[in-house]
Amino acid sequence: MQSDEITASVGANKKRKRVGRGRGSGHGKTAGRGHKGDRSRSGFSMHPAFEGGQMPLFRRLAKRGFSNARFSERYEIVNVSQLERYFQDGDSITITQMAGVGLIRSDQSRVKILGDGELTKKLTVSAHKFSKSAEQKISSCGGTAQVMA
Repeated sequence: MQSDEITASVGANKKRKRVGRGRGSGHGKTAGRGHKGDRSRSGFSMHPAFEGGQMPLFRRLAKRGFSNARFSERYEIVNVSQLERYFQDGDSITITQMAGVGLIRSDQSRVKILGDGELTKKLTVSAHKFSKSAEQKISSCGGTAQVMA
């Protein structure tokens, strides 16, 4: 293919609509805005919740009740199998160390240790909560599970 044969794909470069440029353009006179009414005027803007006069959804819904969801405490989960993988035998594990190796997002997080997987190392683990199975697996290896305040 030679350089003089290169052409743009059909429809790749579409001309923009130039409104208000005479009758011959197809968008003259009212410039596609129709006759009269709010939408034909400059500066018109519609409220995002406006539904054409129908009672808006926000006003149709009941505004009663209360949810405690925003006050709930959320915990990040760490399994004993992850502790086995990232820490050495005899280590004392804190929240800061878990954040350091990437098991949790931040050292400000609240952490719960769960008993999924196997544990063969003696570890001293400090966390906010422990499941019964996690506590059992940690203590059966000679380690301790310390609950933080």
